[in-house]
Amino acid sequence: MTHPNRRSIVLAPLAAVAAGAMPLAALAEKKYGPGVTDSEIKIGQTIAYSGPASAYGQLGRAEAAYFKMLNERGGINGRKINFISVDDGFSPPKAVEQTRRLVEQEEVALMFGMLGTPLNTATRPYLNLKKVPQLFIAAGSETFANPEKYPWTMGWQPTLRLEANFYAKNILATHANAKIGVLYQDDDFGKELLNGLKEGLGAKAATMVIAAESFQATDPTVDSQLITLKGAGCDTVMLFTYAKQGAQAIRKIFDLGWKPDTYLHLGSASVGATLTPAGLDRSVGIKTAGFMKDATDKQWANDAELKPFFEFMKKYMPEANLNDSLNLAGWAYAQMIEQVLRQCGDDLTRENIVRQAANLKDFRNPALLPGSLINTSPTDYRVVKYMKMQRFSGQIWEFL
Repeated sequence: MTHPNRRSIVLAPLAAVAAGAMPLAALAEKKYGPGVTDSEIKIGQTIAYSGPASAYGQLGRAEAAYFKMLNERGGINGRKINFISVDDGFSPPKAVEQTRRLVEQEEVALMFGMLGTPLNTATRPYLNLKKVPQLFIAAGSETFANPEKYPWTMGWQPTLRLEANFYAKNILATHANAKIGVLYQDDDFGKELLNGLKEGLGAKAATMVIAAESFQATDPTVDSQLITLKGAGCDTVMLFTYAKQGAQAIRKIFDLGWKPDTYLHLGSASVGATLTPAGLDRSVGIKTAGFMKDATDKQWANDAELKPFFEFMKKYMPEANLNDSLNLAGWAYAQMIEQVLRQCGDDLTRENIVRQAANLKDFRNPALLPGSLINTSPTDYRVVKYMKMQRFSGQIWEFL
């Protein structure tokens, strides 16, 4: 005969086991924010496929190709990347409008790799208010490394202030009585480089910077500004410009028969996008702060870290110009997002995406110069900090 309480005696330990298992089950539970399912992670981007900075649209194309490759390999932790990259024409109002659409209608998990200081500055208040990650943007303002004020926004490249300080130190060490002329884009990007240069020169800035000429991104040429700088007697010129105006300036300096010591913003130091349109012969001697390898440079031809990049280009971007450093940059940017999303595991809330971006430890991005490791923290949003001075030989960038 079965004991009347037998059933409840058996169930009691099972209930205890189930209760004990609860915390583990809760730990293994998947956590998703907007734009994430078991099979997909939606990533949004606005970038200049048209307009005055359209050369930089190549970044978006390279990133799209990288995500395609990732998806063919099974995605990230089993989830495919749905990369929605749209044209903003390098117009801040259009970037704001497109960003709102991506967040509110497409419901992307995060925004990634948007180009340009003014555009990121314009979209940042909205993204931080909505608590949407704005990660690894293609803009170098120091304000994109400000976790206290903008915890949802993080840059990637060395900050503009750091870059300009770097040039100032180089000029003070090699040409202490330089007569410096500055050509700068009349927006937050150009002004931050100009201010960073003056800060780096310190007390000598007032006597060393003898002329500064600005231009609008939409101006057809920068010829008149360069004529003014030459007329002022400058023997050192800072080109705080994007690719199009950088190429125009290099060409005009050459045509004027002028030979100043010329420094070019690192974001424009592309052989394909800037120096080839300017003329490689006209670009000899130009200096920049290097932080990435140059895929066209013979010294990296057999580099083990870049082998996957060359294979990627052959298979996924066969029509692209290998001389355009934006392809390598796009490959590098996309790997940052891949690393962050891998670190997230199954916790793909927007909060955890930002938490992981601010928790990169000795991460080695293969596109960066040897010795460059990425470390971020909740109080340090500066991603790439390592730079070396380099000069263009007419064919490749050589380290000084």
